[in-house]
Amino acid sequence: MSATTIRTNPQLAEQIAADLLSIGAVALRPQQPFTWTSGLKSPIYCDNRLTISYPEVRERIAEGFVSIIREYFPDAEVIAGAATGGIPHAAWVAQKLGLPMVYVRDKAKGHGKENLIEGTIRPGQKTVVIEDLISTGGSSLKVALAVNEAGAAALGVLGIFSYQFDKAKEAFDGAGVPFETLTNYTTLLQVALAKGSIQEQDLAALQAWRANPSEYGK
Repeated sequence: MSATTIRTNPQLAEQIAADLLSIGAVALRPQQPFTWTSGLKSPIYCDNRLTISYPEVRERIAEGFVSIIREYFPDAEVIAGAATGGIPHAAWVAQKLGLPMVYVRDKAKGHGKENLIEGTIRPGQKTVVIEDLISTGGSSLKVALAVNEAGAAALGVLGIFSYQFDKAKEAFDGAGVPFETLTNYTTLLQVALAKGSIQEQDLAALQAWRANPSEYGK
């Protein structure tokens, strides 16, 4: 499968970046880096699960996903939510498009039917995966591959936000799976600077983190 080049609306990307900042879903702290579960030091923390509590924000996100799907994946037959953050957004998108929805667990259940995919997905069905966040791309790509292994066809992965790590692009390109997010790290920094959430002198460090996150704060 050749990767489709998806282009998001720049104005929407800026608006959603502003939304994420305003509701605290994304926090930038270049002077006091966060520590991720992996131990990685980061000037940014993202929790897009907060978006479900803000009707206007989640509506904008859903409409953004719907717009991309209609333009780039008009033959989509199923919307798949990546557990757990992608599930509610997938539900809203599926409802707007009048399509079936499933969700994909991070691992198969250890009891009952031991399902990895919940809901009904049939061989050959063209599926779009919805994520809340794409970082290195590993977990998001795993969802797309699970869809393929179930006999369906993952057309692409769409997320709310991406750190724009080169590793993610390499992973998706290697698997031949298109991906895109409604907004991203570069846009977020531009919006944060314009809103005064960060200062001009912070930009170099913030941009350096994206280029080489493992060395940040050392």
